[in-house]
Amino acid sequence: MAISTVIKHLHDGKITLSDGTGTPVTLVVPFSAGDLSISGLQETQNAVNKYESRGVLHTVRHGARSFPSGSFSFMVPEYTNSSIGVAIDFALQQNAYSANISTLVPTEVYAFDIILETEGTDLADGKDHLITMTDCVCTLDVSEGEPNSATLSFECLGTVTYT
Repeated sequence: MAISTVIKHLHDGKITLSDGTGTPVTLVVPFSAGDLSISGLQETQNAVNKYESRGVLHTVRHGARSFPSGSFSFMVPEYTNSSIGVAIDFALQQNAYSANISTLVPTEVYAFDIILETEGTDLADGKDHLITMTDCVCTLDVSEGEPNSATLSFECLGTVTYT
């Protein structure tokens, strides 16, 4: 398959959150701003240790595992709802998502998968493009403004795959 000739941008993507239930509970994040960023991606997800003495580099080795991180923001129509999908509720495992199951099992830490799907087939590519980050632990920041918004920051403790 040839490389795509269409550069992708924020109108081509959507972010989905997915829990660890047998048939995962999912939420396509409504009102996402199209600003997802991921930092710390590497070939092996391991730190690169450099061993040197007296200013001479002797060896470069893979060390302890490293964990990519990132964030994205979305506009907030409401902060919480007991029966309808709200991204803040999904991230905090509360209200309509209080029964969600962590993707990290067994653990007391709530984690979920984050999937960025970028449209490709509508743009003459052979497929849509996915970045799937598993076992993400998250924090939220909420901001008042025009509009009110929230930023979900995450650390990926699992794998990052590209399809």
